Parts: sequence; C-alpha cells; structure tokens
Amino acid sequence: MHLLSRTAFLTVALVMLPGTAQASALGGWDPAAVPAAVSSVALPSPFAVPPDGPADGLPEYRFTGAGFDACSAPPVEAMVAWRVSSPYGAVNIYSSGSQRACAQTRLTPQWVGTVRAMGWRLVPTHVGLQAPCAEREDKPLRIDPARAEEQGGQEADEAAAALQALGLGPGSPVYLDMEAYPAGDAVCSRAVVDFTVGWTRALQAAGYRSGFYSSMSSGIADLVAAARAGRAPMPDAIWYARWDGHATTTGQAGLPDDLWTGRRIHQYRGGADETYGGVTLNVDADELDGLVAGGVR
Repeated sequence: MHLLSRTAFLTVALVMLPGTAQASALGGWDPAAVPAAVSSVALPSPFAVPPDGPADGLPEYRFTGAGFDACSAPPVEAMVAWRVSSPYGAVNIYSSGSQRACAQTRLTPQWVGTVRAMGWRLVPTHVGLQAPCAEREDKPLRIDPARAEEQGGQEADEAAAALQALGLGPGSPVYLDMEAYPAGDAVCSRAVVDFTVGWTRALQAAGYRSGFYSSMSSGIADLVAAARAGRAPMPDAIWYARWDGHATTTGQAGLPDDLWTGRRIHQYRGGADETYGGVTLNVDADELDGLVAGGVR
C-alpha cells in the first residue's frame, strides 16, 4: 500500500534456520514444518492483547508493536527468517480488491495458517474503488458519487467473502485502501465518506470490523471531519499514512487523540529495503496500536 507508485522488490537469499532444511525463494519448503522449526528458536513477543469482549458481542483482536506491509505476501521462508530476526510482529495482507497492485499467488488459507502459527498478526486490506477526484493512473476505477454508499456496501461484501475464504474469523478487520487524493473538493470528499459508511455498515452486518487506510491530508482528514459532524457509522479502526519517521500512533496533528483511541496504525515510512536473517524485502514500516485479524476458522 503505497501513496507513491513503485515497483515491488523482493529478494530472498538462502537462509538456514535451526531445525530446518535450506530454503530458496521459489520452493523446496515444507509449510507443515514451519511451526515446529520456528518454535525451536527464541521469538520476539507478539505483543498481542486477548479479545476484550466489546459491546457488539464480536471478538476483538489488538496488537501493539511494529509491523510492515509488502506489495505481495512474502514467501513462507521469508516470514520465518523475519519472525526470528526482525523487530516486526504484524504484517499486512492484500486480501481482496480489484485494484491490488501486485499478484497474491502465495496468499492462501495454508499461508495464513502457517504464518499465524509462527505468531504473526495479520492486517487484511482491500484495494477497490478510489476517490472520484483521485489522480493515480494505475488505479483507474472510481467511486460514483451518486452511488457511493451502495458501492461501499458491495465492496464490503467482496472483502468479507475473501476473509472467509482465507479462514479469518468474525471480528477481524478489513482496511479499505483509499489512496491519497486532492483535498478541497467537497463532492469528492462526500463520496469517500459515503462510500466508507456503506463499507462499514455492510462489514459490521457480516460480522467483521471496518478499517480505513488513507493519507492524513485527504481520507483521514475527511473522516475526522465526518466523525466530528456525527456521521455514522464510522470505521472501527484507521490506518493513516504520514511518512514522518516517527513510530508513534498518538500526538498527530489533524488526528485528535480522542478519536479511534487504541484502534490506530501509523504508516510512518514508505518503501525501503530491509534485511533480516539473510532475507531482503522492500516494505513500508508501521507502528500499531490497533485491530488485527482474529483466529482462523
């Protein structure tokens, strides 16, 4: 998920972990052996908070700590190496949407179950229709302002079906990826808010939680204004992009601390190569104090 267009980069070097065979980027890996292999080494704490029984009766899963997002679901062997050696405990997955930038050939129920068994927390994301005034040519499909709320509900149905297919349980959030768009266009802003209301209502009706990702200057600014004006339902959680290099989820200008408290993700750095355990991935960096996917069905 990137506010600026880029070509995804992935290099997986050979890595030898205790109790495992040598792995390559393209194959030769037995996913069934991963949980046992990873459990044989000391792992960082996942920093997970158990479900807290919210008023709506759905389970709620929270995570506090560092996370990353990559354009494609990384190979299992990369997830093993990074689970052991990196500071990260959560990872984004592009679970659905017609405008995902990269293929998701590895994103299967088996992949989900395997990486969750390692202790990874997942952040499902849907990339669908974009703001009517959006300027990105690589995502040409736009919201129709006259049908925005209806379209948001339709995309939520698609997102919920994808979570079910991946085996992610009730209460899991799906974050709507609304890339940056020009500020100051009232019709455009209203369409984004209407779309998000329809998205949220349909996801909650399906037993899932609504998330929303955008830049601080566009989508997040419009949702803050809508929330202050009493528009409902608003998303359960937000994921905001402000590439300021600060791994924090509070004290952000334009995002009052009394909104979405404990339900935030901050994407604080854009795409950069990082190497852990001999494996290099190009990732965005995130700090989480918010909602992640629940248990596998």
